[in-house]
Amino acid sequence: MPEIRFVITWPDGEEETCYSPSLVIRDFFTEGESYPVADFVDRSRKALTIASDRVAAKYGFACSAAHDQLARIEAAALPFLERADARVRCETFIL
Repeated sequence: MPEIRFVITWPDGEEETCYSPSLVIRDFFTEGESYPVADFVDRSRKALTIASDRVAAKYGFACSAAHDQLARIEAAALPFLERADARVRCETFIL
């Protein structure tokens, strides 16, 4: 199963490289686009759940790395959720 990494920039300027076990992440994000934090978290939740489900369908077990990545995104987003202007930018995909 092809995996992908996606580089994001949080509203405070911190850059982070995230992981997905499936290319489905490209269906939810576009390089160079920014997203309101809550929307970014929602898209991440949907994409990483689909990615984990694809792993489960192929290998018989969910992808713990996808679940861990989602937990990291949700935790990192918390300080920014109250800021209406806060956005997360998808910088690039790394195959």
